[in-house]
Amino acid sequence: MELRLIGVPGIPMVQPGDDLTGQIIAAVAAMGEEILADDVIVIAQKVISKAEGRYLDLRTVTPSQEAIKLGLEVDKDPRKVQAILDESNEVVRSRRGVLIVEQRLGFVQANAGIDQSNIPHEGDDLNNICLLLPVDSDESAKGIRDEINERLGVNVGVIVNDSIGRAWRIGSLGLAIGVSGFTALEDYIGKKDIYGHELVVTQVGAADELAAGASLVMGQTDEKTPVVLVRGYRPKEPVDSDKRGVQPLIRPKEMDMFR
Repeated sequence: MELRLIGVPGIPMVQPGDDLTGQIIAAVAAMGEEILADDVIVIAQKVISKAEGRYLDLRTVTPSQEAIKLGLEVDKDPRKVQAILDESNEVVRSRRGVLIVEQRLGFVQANAGIDQSNIPHEGDDLNNICLLLPVDSDESAKGIRDEINERLGVNVGVIVNDSIGRAWRIGSLGLAIGVSGFTALEDYIGKKDIYGHELVVTQVGAADELAAGASLVMGQTDEKTPVVLVRGYRPKEPVDSDKRGVQPLIRPKEMDMFR
């Protein structure tokens, strides 16, 4: 088995309302490649959020008393704390400089994924303009997948990728926050290992593994490679998972020993 991770250069600086699918198709063609059936396209969350216009100006945010109090506790701008609360289901952990929440889509992460890096700033915008996660990252992935199928006539998988920290490790990791076109979680329960023993707990977060690999190609600073073409991956469960998306990867709260 050979798995290729192909960085796609030449994606322009994405603006709200841009045809991101068209930009991806053009950039792949410009590098002498083409999008093939069964490819998986991994796309950085940030460019999807930009195309969807998910900017927030903190000058438009009025913090609540809860946000003001929490901001003092964690040493964060209360306006940003309010934005985080607005994008979250609950606060999981907090301490000075750190605010871990369950983002409203179910992801446990710092600051509900709200970011201020690698977005344009002018004048005093530096500390005021933020970028939020997509409203529905599975739908974002599905929309791009459907558009590629319509324009090129090929079925692909799409992953929306974001950098997220983990409770038991240092360092962020590329993880899937949106999935379309294949099963995000491969279930091996009931299958046999090489010695014939039945597997009772083994499940593999395939979408997360692809996202992590793609993150190495994307980089984290000024590489300007927000799209990676994955070729050679063959899902173990080739089913239409559009109605499932990323949710199978999210551990239910009652099973989460870190909460």
